[in-house]
Amino acid sequence: MMSVTAALVSTLFFLSTRSASGSYPQAQNVTWKSTNFKTILSWEPKPSATYSYTVEYSTVSGNNQRTPHCIRTTETVCDLSSSLTDLNAYYTADVLSEPPRGATTDFIESPHTSSPRFCPYKDTEIGKPDFKLEVIESQKKTTLYVTDPLTALFKDGHQLNIRDIFADQLQYKVTYRKNKSTGKKVHISKTNLIELTDLDKGESYCFSVQAYIPSRGVDKQLGELSLPKCSSVDNPSIFEVYSVGVIAAAIFLILLLIGIIIAIAVVCCKWRKKALRKDKEGVPLRDV
Repeated sequence: MMSVTAALVSTLFFLSTRSASGSYPQAQNVTWKSTNFKTILSWEPKPSATYSYTVEYSTVSGNNQRTPHCIRTTETVCDLSSSLTDLNAYYTADVLSEPPRGATTDFIESPHTSSPRFCPYKDTEIGKPDFKLEVIESQKKTTLYVTDPLTALFKDGHQLNIRDIFADQLQYKVTYRKNKSTGKKVHISKTNLIELTDLDKGESYCFSVQAYIPSRGVDKQLGELSLPKCSSVDNPSIFEVYSVGVIAAAIFLILLLIGIIIAIAVVCCKWRKKALRKDKEGVPLRDV
């Protein structure tokens, strides 16, 4: 009887352990976030002390692989930047819910959630570039020198920029307008040195630059827009230096000052005439 009871207890313990092992919450909202090939896989929720997460990734037709820092982790992000070596391949990732480090389980298959497909070359976002301006007024020419954004990738100890990866597929889109104007023009350049010659002499212009890769999908062709930079002019007009409100206030003050001066002059003139009149009235008449 005791042996039967012990066996029953053992069986129940085995089943409860198996059930507990298989009751870990599945990861949710598994998404890719990639900018300049800095590729992060993220998910929810934050695990409790009873379980952890492991990330497996593979190309569509390849074998599952793991990266050491994303095995039985309590984090909800995994940096796969250096792991996705074939930039043109499509990858998927699985986030497995597993026991915490040091714990064991007899559960054969861990609960897991798969990510959408991701291709580094086609899907990574391109960050905003930096650029310098050079204005030659005599030639009515402005030159932009664009710096290619750096990526999270390295080759032979050298950090790669987006030109190293996209080569001649990389172009730059320049959007520009006259300072304090809303009308915009666009120029596409295949190089980092961009010359604009259709600008009015003596005018200040504002420029913004973004990467443009026409070989990608429409929603991924344009990178992040740079911060705007405006050219200066040697002899700016008063309307370029000051706003309309400031100019109007200055004109009002000048007119007010002129009015005050005129009013003071008129009052002084009246006082003078009145004083002269009193002086004449106070002089006695001479005898004839």
